[in-house]
Amino acid sequence: MTQHFLLSAASRTLKLKDIYKAGEEAAYRKFCEIRWPETDGDAICPRCGCVETYDISTRRKFKCKACSHQFSVTSGTIFASRKMEFTDLLAAICIVANAAKGVSSVQLSRDLGVQYKTAFVLAHKIREALSDETENTKLSGTVEIDGAYFGGHIRPANQEINRVDRRLARHQTGKRRVVIALRQRSGRTLTFIRKSEAEGVEIARNRVANGAEIHADEASHWDTLNAFFPVNRINHSEAYSANGICTNQVESYFSRLRRMVSGQHHHVSPQYLHQYAAHAAWLEDHRRESNGALAGRIVRNAMTAPVSRQWKGYWQRSI
Repeated sequence: MTQHFLLSAASRTLKLKDIYKAGEEAAYRKFCEIRWPETDGDAICPRCGCVETYDISTRRKFKCKACSHQFSVTSGTIFASRKMEFTDLLAAICIVANAAKGVSSVQLSRDLGVQYKTAFVLAHKIREALSDETENTKLSGTVEIDGAYFGGHIRPANQEINRVDRRLARHQTGKRRVVIALRQRSGRTLTFIRKSEAEGVEIARNRVANGAEIHADEASHWDTLNAFFPVNRINHSEAYSANGICTNQVESYFSRLRRMVSGQHHHVSPQYLHQYAAHAAWLEDHRRESNGALAGRIVRNAMTAPVSRQWKGYWQRSI
C-alpha cells in the first residue's frame, strides 16, 4: 500500500527543536538570506537600492553608505517594528506551517510563551502575507465554483415556546457570510467573502480567464455564467460526480475551512473571515509540500509583503 505523503519522511524537513538549537544568529541570517537572496544575505538599502552598507551589529541594523538611511532586515515588510526574537518568529512560522487546519491564537501564544494579543496579530500578519500570493491571479483551464455559509449562528431558546424560526431574515444576526471559492484543477484557489452566493457570478467574470470551463452545482444563480463561459452543471441531489463533472475539489477546500473554523478557532468574526478563508486555501493549494518548504514560502511572502495597514499598531489603535 502506498504511503500517504504527509506520513512520509519527505514531508518532515523542518523541526521546531532545530530552530532553537541553531540559535538566534542562525535564525537572523536565514531572514537576511531570504530577504536579499541576490546578495546571499548582504543588506540592500530599501530606499535607494545601494548594496554598500555599514553593519550596526549591536542593534542588528544597517546604514546605507549612499543615503545614510538606517534599516533592519524586517524594515518595510509585514514584520516591521517587530519586538520578538528571530528564533521565536521562525518558530511561529514553523508552527503555522505544521498546522494542517490552522492554529488558534491561544495555542500559538502558549507554544511561544507570549501574550495572546501578540500571537493574534502575528498570526493575522502571516495570513495577510499568504493571501498576497493570489492577489492578481486569474484562473484558467477547468475551474470549479461554489459557496459555503459561515457564522451568524442563532442559539435556540431553552423552552420550545420561546423558539423562533431561525431561517427568517428578521431573526438573523446579520453576521452570516458566504465564502465563495473558485478553484482551478491542479491550480490555485481564490476566495471571496460576500453576503450572497449569487455575487460569485460577477467574481467569476473578473477572475476567470476567457475560454476556461466552469463546473458548478444546480443553484439557479449560476445560470448566468452560460453567457460568458462553457459551464457544466452537477445536481447534487442526484450525484456528486458524473462523467468528470463535479465540484469535488472546491468541496475539499470547504471541508478544510469548516474544520479550521469549528475545530481550531470556534468563532470567526465576519470582519476577519477573508483571512481565515485565504489561509485555508493556501494550505489546500500547497498540501503536497514539506513543512520546510511551507515555512520557506511563509518567510519569503512576509519579506516581500509591505507593512500591514490593518495590523500594525492594531491593539494601540483599539485603545
